[in-house]
Amino acid sequence: MKIVSPLISDEGEILSKFTCDGENINPPLQFIDVPHLAKSLVLIVDDPDAPAGTWVHWLLYNIDPATTFIDQNTKPKACMEGVTSFGSTAYGGPCPADGKHRYFFKLYALKDYLPTLVNPTKKVIEDAMEGLVVEQAMLMGTYKRNV
Repeated sequence: MKIVSPLISDEGEILSKFTCDGENINPPLQFIDVPHLAKSLVLIVDDPDAPAGTWVHWLLYNIDPATTFIDQNTKPKACMEGVTSFGSTAYGGPCPADGKHRYFFKLYALKDYLPTLVNPTKKVIEDAMEGLVVEQAMLMGTYKRNV
C-alpha cells in the first residue's frame, strides 16, 4: 500500500497553498494498492517537530477502502473526523513557528471499522486501531515559513 500526492514528493517541500501562509487547504492524496481485506482506512497527518510535542493537523477515520483519491480541499464522503491540535475537525495546514518541520501523512488499512467516537483525539483513534492494522503507508513532506 502507498500514499502519494501529485503535488508533494516524498520528503519534498509542501506548497504554501496547503499551509497557513496560503489557502490552508488539504493537498491531493492518492491511495495505491489498498489491501483487499481492508474494511476501513485511517489518515493521520501530524508534525513531530512542533516545540510543544507532536502537532496533529488532520484526523480521518472509517474512510471507505475503495477510496483511491482525495482531491485538494475535500475529504472522503461518509468518513469520520477527529479533533486536531487546532481544536477543530478540519484540516489545518503546516504553520511552523520556526525552522523546517516534517509533516507525516500516515495511512492505515484496518480489518474492521472503528466505532463511532465522540470528538476523538489522535490517541483515542490510535487506541481504537490497536490490533486492527493490516498495513500502513506514509508520505512525508516538509515546510519552512518565509517570515
